[in-house]
Amino acid sequence: MAASALLAVACATGCTRTVLVSEGSPVRIGPCARARVYSLEGAQWRLGDNRVELPEGWYLVPPSFVEDEE
Repeated sequence: MAASALLAVACATGCTRTVLVSEGSPVRIGPCARARVYSLEGAQWRLGDNRVELPEGWYLVPPSFVEDEE
């Protein structure tokens, strides 16, 4: 899902070449990125209704980088 969002953002900005990274690689957010994000509520992840501006330079990591708290 994150890869498809990254591809959509890249295409919308006029990019002619997109390279998707592997599961083991984080990516950094570029300028002017907006997206709907998930938040952890109790034991469940919930997708927010609104798009938020994501700060340039923040990292996006695959789920394998995040430890589940049980």
